[in-house]
Amino acid sequence: MAAVMIGYARTSTIDQKAGLEAQLRDLQSAGCTKIFKEQLSSVATERLELERALDFVREGDLLVVTKLDRLARSVADLMAITETLRRKGVELRILALNLDTSTPTGKLMLNLLGSIAEFERELMLERQREGIAKAKAEGKYKGRAPTARDQAAQVLSLKAAGKTVRDIQEALSISRASVFRILKERRQACELGRD
Repeated sequence: MAAVMIGYARTSTIDQKAGLEAQLRDLQSAGCTKIFKEQLSSVATERLELERALDFVREGDLLVVTKLDRLARSVADLMAITETLRRKGVELRILALNLDTSTPTGKLMLNLLGSIAEFERELMLERQREGIAKAKAEGKYKGRAPTARDQAAQVLSLKAAGKTVRDIQEALSISRASVFRILKERRQACELGRD
């Protein structure tokens, strides 16, 4: 019986629509009969579609991704995913690398590539930290843009002035969920103060 090919595609943001479409096209061309896809940051804690794909695959199946970084965030993440696949009797294919873990060479290459990817990421983070330190020393570092939480006082002030959630959202350019979260936290803080 031929292996069932299951695809997984991911982009970091919703803005990367073309990247997702390219992955879907490549996975379909490779012969994937079912494809799981998601658009979320690589630092997001839950990748629900990846979890669904890992749950869906069965012994003898082949999980296919276009690139290694679409699947794993780190060597530890890669090892955890490949161990899950190994326990289920599922192989992994990475199209851009022409890598297939059903072969001994493929298994070796996957481990080497994972290690190299993590090494490169560590170097990039180190350069980033050095750049930030230099910019701070030169007085050029601005830091992150303020988050909605940093605007909590303004949210509460506008709400106290009788503004609607929509008015607050538009005035401060923050999401509806952020306004509700700030109001909820304030309500909880007031309730704790009464105890």
